[in-house]
Amino acid sequence: MDDASEAPGARLVARLTEAHETVACAESLTAGLVAATVADTPGASAVLLGGVVAYAPEVKTALLDVPAELVARVGTVDPEVAALMAEGVRRRLGSTWGLATTGVAGPGPAEGKPAGTVHVAVSGPSGTATRALELNGTRAEIRSATVDAVLRLAVEETGATRQTPAPPWDPRGTVGLSGHPDDGTASERTTPAT
Repeated sequence: MDDASEAPGARLVARLTEAHETVACAESLTAGLVAATVADTPGASAVLLGGVVAYAPEVKTALLDVPAELVARVGTVDPEVAALMAEGVRRRLGSTWGLATTGVAGPGPAEGKPAGTVHVAVSGPSGTATRALELNGTRAEIRSATVDAVLRLAVEETGATRQTPAPPWDPRGTVGLSGHPDDGTASERTTPAT
């Protein structure tokens, strides 16, 4: 199927090609680097539909259907915003999978969050998974690590063998999930497809 030593972009292209599935990207701090990384793989044209660089909040709301009320309440660096970006690009471009990145590349803080605070999301047929990252490094290093993280999450999600939708968050605990999305301890969350 795929080789674990391959770059995650190449692994994603191989998985999607084999499954006859497609991907679209919604990017904020990475500003097109995720789509470009996927496109670096020969054969990417069979799976990569396109992307939206949603650097400004109004682009997230207008093109990706992230509610303006949510952005006003929590800002753009938030796991729910990342999830809605992934779902929005998936819906708008008609892809099987939607990938999203949002965060603070630095060098300084933004929206009261330190540089390196990042949220990535992958939306697909079984639901949407998010991952919170706390990265260190230069602006370029943070952006590069974000690309790697969202592609690795996409490889994980596309390789999942879920027969039913992912379980919603449950305060009693769910295997592989920890913390409540609102208490700041959650590092990953999966919500079922709607």
